[in-house]
Amino acid sequence: MHVTFLGTSGAIPTTERNTSAVCLRREGERFLFDVGEGTQRQMMRFNTGFDISHVFLTHLHGDHVLGLPGLLQTWDFNERDEALAIHTPSGTKPDVEDLLSVAGTRPSYPVRVDEVSPGAVALRGDEFEVRAFETDHRTTSVGYALVEDDRKGRFDRDRAEELGVPVGPKFSKLHDGESVELEDGTVVDPEQVVGDPRPGRRVVYTGDTRPSKPVERAAENADLLIHDATFADEDAERAPQTGHATARGAAELAARAGVKRLALTHVSSRYGGYAGHLGEQAREAFPEAFVAEDGRELDVPFPDAE
Repeated sequence: MHVTFLGTSGAIPTTERNTSAVCLRREGERFLFDVGEGTQRQMMRFNTGFDISHVFLTHLHGDHVLGLPGLLQTWDFNERDEALAIHTPSGTKPDVEDLLSVAGTRPSYPVRVDEVSPGAVALRGDEFEVRAFETDHRTTSVGYALVEDDRKGRFDRDRAEELGVPVGPKFSKLHDGESVELEDGTVVDPEQVVGDPRPGRRVVYTGDTRPSKPVERAAENADLLIHDATFADEDAERAPQTGHATARGAAELAARAGVKRLALTHVSSRYGGYAGHLGEQAREAFPEAFVAEDGRELDVPFPDAE
């Protein structure tokens, strides 16, 4: 699983930071989370590829969606024929459809707009789900958690051979959860040679939000939490007023949720080209925090990776 930060600024872009967008690649499939203005140029700049199958919108503020019409038009010019699914919070489908038609034409390829509510599964894929969860912003909004299914336990080959299982197809049957019978009539069960299921990965993207209990629950034990960190401590009073978080507030939530890494994003343009102090403030509460920058790439390993 691979994450590329395409836009890490708040509502106003800067020369260093574009508006909100994150590309996530899993097993060859690519997803976009929010599509701020200029996202398609960021995709070119950082070589993410354009074969996006699903777009997930957290809310319809302009800095999260205004890149969508241009991107859809570019796909049309490039003779795309694969279907595209756009996921958006409940009640916003008509607005998204209006946005898609702003250029005066509809794409020639199939485009489906699906509404999602907190707690719903936005997408069920091959051994993973993308789940919507409640966020706390100034408008209708959701966050998204990509959660992989548990994986098979490790197969203990040495133990299988000790029990007399011959090398070959019976190994695979045991690893797939089937019991096998040996030539002498002995039955070997999977639990004798296969360890406990191993957890998959969890990546959580909040979009714009105040820290909240629903976000904390969604982020529990996440391998990567990408959280709103619009403000530094010195502007903390602005965060609840505008439906955003401080870097420290995001870090405190990450610590409570037991996440492994925290990426701080949606950085206010008031901090110009320097946002290092947001990272410093966050790391006082959660050492594994960092301020994401446009173009930063991050691999998300399995929890049990050595």
